[in-house]
Amino acid sequence: MLKKTIAVSSFKGGTAKTSTTLHLGSALARFHKARVLLIDFDAQANLTAGMGFNPDEYDSLAPVLQGSKSIEEVILKTENPLLDLIPADTWLERVEVTGALAADRYSHERLKGVLKRVDYDYVLIDTPPSLCWLTESALIATGNVLICATAEFYSVKGLERLSQFITTISERHPLEVLGVVLSFWNARGKNNSVFLELVEKTFPGKLLKHKIRRDINISEASIYGKPVFDTAPSCRAAEDYIGLMQEILTRILEPCQN
Repeated sequence: MLKKTIAVSSFKGGTAKTSTTLHLGSALARFHKARVLLIDFDAQANLTAGMGFNPDEYDSLAPVLQGSKSIEEVILKTENPLLDLIPADTWLERVEVTGALAADRYSHERLKGVLKRVDYDYVLIDTPPSLCWLTESALIATGNVLICATAEFYSVKGLERLSQFITTISERHPLEVLGVVLSFWNARGKNNSVFLELVEKTFPGKLLKHKIRRDINISEASIYGKPVFDTAPSCRAAEDYIGLMQEILTRILEPCQN
């Protein structure tokens, strides 16, 4: 049985959504000793590349959703034996309008059934930065969403659209917002209080205490296809992601299991 499945989402690029998925999953495996499956569900395949894999060389969840492969066939092992990955490819972008899915009225529920066949402590899905079929499928499959944002006008406006999208889905499927994490955080930003108020207004009580500060080490780690815990374990972003993991475990995830 799955312990917790989480979709990591935003309605705008540049919110560190992929980096948050990668580092939260890596932290859970490395420091919490959990068995973790990362799923790249974005056709841009940045999570796949960020984990050191070439997306052109591997199958994504597309053939699994189409029924031509099993989920076990597309799972890749990483350098950490507790951390596995399902990569993305360009086929994902139009998977819902091709093959078996095109004629399936309930195709957006298929991923939920697929994930029931795997056994991990945590499954984290990196969704596209749009309110599309892939994002809807991930939200329905997980029932939990971690939202990524930045302290910028367009990012916060995107939260409002995402809130509406989540509300619509939750009318038909159980869906919980685990929290909102802010990235590229500058503690001295002069408009911080305004943005924090807007986040609180959109998702009351969901703003997480730990924020991810801007750190060049994250970009450098992606070049090597490794988590920052491997390349710069003492940097501030590594510290922030460990704090975020601990906050999610203590404030959100573990209480939900009781």
